[in-house]
Amino acid sequence: MTISGWEDIRAEVLRRIRVRDWQPGAMIPNEEDLAVEFGCARATVNRALRELAAAGVVERRRKTGTRVTLHPVRKALFDIPVTRREIEARGQVYGYELLSSALAVPPEAVAQTLGLTEGQKLLHLCARHLADGAAVVFEDRWLNPLVLPQDGAPDFTDVSANEWLVENVSYSRGDIAFSAANASDFEAEILGAPIGAALFVVERHTWVEDRAVTAVRLTYAAGYRMQTQL
Repeated sequence: MTISGWEDIRAEVLRRIRVRDWQPGAMIPNEEDLAVEFGCARATVNRALRELAAAGVVERRRKTGTRVTLHPVRKALFDIPVTRREIEARGQVYGYELLSSALAVPPEAVAQTLGLTEGQKLLHLCARHLADGAAVVFEDRWLNPLVLPQDGAPDFTDVSANEWLVENVSYSRGDIAFSAANASDFEAEILGAPIGAALFVVERHTWVEDRAVTAVRLTYAAGYRMQTQL
């Protein structure tokens, strides 16, 4: 199989567990062997297994390895989608435009939700994602600069914060809300929708322990289909 990221490994491990290639209670191959099989770095395998352990699918113990959970506790998981992959999976040409980027103090509601200190600045990114040249998603994101590497931090001109975060930053908890909202003048212009049109909106906040990672509002053009995994 072709591996493009830790999400692919997680999906394959889940598949093998579900079809009973790996039975409940059974040990699975170690990280080094899986990395050789999938042709990827061991760290990529480690990330996938950590996510599955957090979901209660496998149990990981130092020196003894990773075992399929005997009596798994069902947890609802939201697999944060990478917009580029969604669009390309439908056979469409993906496009991305960074509209603005600046350090700023977020609105009070965002600051309170993320638990920020007074006056704390975040990186405010506005971008849009396109399919076959048409804007389909408007991304309005507040990102904690502390989660970015000190050296070689991306400027998100060529890669979206959505994709970079999924591939580089883990989160330990989060929340998500789905709603419909009427398109503002700005959103209507960005998405090519009538002013006041009903649009699908996803709002998501994530943290690593007690440190905020990001708050993002994604507004989808009419007809866009989002798919994820539970």
